[in-house]
Amino acid sequence: MSAPLPPERQVAAPAARRRWGAHPVLSVLIAAVWLLLQGSLALPHLLVAALLALGLPWLLSGFLGPGARLRGGRVALRLVAVVLYDIVVANLTVARLVLDPRAQPRPDWVRLPLTLRHPQGVALLASIITMTPGTVSCRIDEARGELLIHALDCDDPEGAAQDMRRRYEAPLMEIFEP
Repeated sequence: MSAPLPPERQVAAPAARRRWGAHPVLSVLIAAVWLLLQGSLALPHLLVAALLALGLPWLLSGFLGPGARLRGGRVALRLVAVVLYDIVVANLTVARLVLDPRAQPRPDWVRLPLTLRHPQGVALLASIITMTPGTVSCRIDEARGELLIHALDCDDPEGAAQDMRRRYEAPLMEIFEP
């Protein structure tokens, strides 16, 4: 059980009110999943996808929280490109570790002190790290303000933390925090 955040680390939740488009990332994901499930870009499927993408976040706004105002569209696109590139590279690295009988992975724990305070940004950071093969976000320690990550092969935990901060946390701060 984690201790509560110190006052300087707490993020005041904006007043929850229902508004359209409060969760743009969720809306895009809902529409994309609907279209993938349908396997079609026909007009009726696009209309249903748009209705679901706008309606579900609006209906569930009481459960989802206040949402986020995303800034930095270019930064977000660059982050997506970096994450996709890192996923491909990490897949190849893990495949090499698994398939090469001479490989001797050095598992280690990486502590990433968090500068990012927005709860959805922190959740997205942890998800990005977990999506990258070879690393798993194991715990968000709110009391210490850090993310505990297990790495399959890591000889420099401090360097890995700095790399994650530069590649993922810094763009997320531009997107989520003023």
